[in-house]
Parts: sequence; C-alpha cells; structure tokens
Amino acid sequence: MSVNIIECQGDLPDGVVFNNGIAAIDTETLGLKVKRDRLCLVQIGDGQGNVWLIKFDGTNYDAPNLKALLQNPKILKIFHYGRFDIAVMKHYLGVMTEKVYCTKIASKLVRTYTDRHGLKALVSQIVGKGMDKGEQCSDWSAAELTEGQKHYAASDVIYLHELKVYFDEKLKQLGRIELADASFNYLPVRAQLDLDGWEDNDIFAHQ
Repeated sequence: MSVNIIECQGDLPDGVVFNNGIAAIDTETLGLKVKRDRLCLVQIGDGQGNVWLIKFDGTNYDAPNLKALLQNPKILKIFHYGRFDIAVMKHYLGVMTEKVYCTKIASKLVRTYTDRHGLKALVSQIVGKGMDKGEQCSDWSAAELTEGQKHYAASDVIYLHELKVYFDEKLKQLGRIELADASFNYLPVRAQLDLDGWEDNDIFAHQ
C-alpha cells in the first residue's frame, strides 16, 4: 500500500471523512508518564493509504476536529495498546475517546501460544511486513519532523485495519468476540483509572 502522509499543525483538517467508519490512531509523546511527558503528535490512518500527522507545540490543544472524531460513536477507533493513547489524549485534549478497538488486547485473547504481542511482531507475523523502530525514541517535540520520523509515525497506523480484520475472524472462530468487545469497552475506564492514580494498582486483585 502506498502511503500519503499529510502533515497538520494543531488539528485534523476540515472535511476529513472515514468512509469505512474506522480510524486507526496512535500518539507520540516525550515519554511514558502521561502527566509528565507531553503529547507531541497524533497520527490517524483511514485504511486507504492516507495518514494525517497532527503536531502539537505544547501550548495549544484546542483541536476541535480531532476531539469531534475521538468522541464520535459512529467511528470506530483502532489502537495498539490503546490504554496509553486514550489516557494521554484525555489528559491533554480533555476528551475521552469513545468506541475503541485495541489490537494488543485482541492479540492476547487470540494468540495465547505466545507472549509476543508488540506491533512489530504482529505486523511481521500476520501482515508479512517489516517495521523499522529506529525512530521510536527520537525527539518528537522537534519543530520539524525528519522523514524518518514521519514514516515511522505513519507505520504505526497503516497496518491496524488489516490486523483488525485478522483478529475479528480469529475471535469469531474462538467464540471470544463478546469478551473482546467488553474488554474494548472497558478501555476508557482503565485509562481514567490510570489518570486518577491507579495505574500500578489492580483494583480487581484479591489483596
């Protein structure tokens, strides 16, 4: 699939339509502590080769079009490890993402024979493509993204639609669709628990 990367500053452009009702979303931050390490980039793919890279400078997170997309219950949002992305966008954008799907959760429900549930492993084994993770730890707050950063960011969303198709079929075969749906529906709650201080505490544990 050829990829059309569209760079945006501060918001998704007007008039973007997701004809299949599905958007693949990922984020880039300055680290893995939501309240410490700011949101720098949100990348969105439509499954048809278009990827929007929405860059934030840390001073303005108004982004009305992006917020409308995140809250639109008619558009399914696919993530890989959505727990983090949903939490960081809630913290910086101030809205909770509705109607979500997580390929990492789907993988754990389907691929019980392995502990390899990272995106790179899934894309390699299911899609048959390699992913270059060399830019993962680069500076996403830079005023201008490098070509390497742009292609890395795009690669994190361009395969999610295909992974969803694969996992939907496997979940159906295993009789675990309802379990998966319930897990996906819980993700916004899990993200809010993280934001409220329970990120390292399993509230369902006996102790």
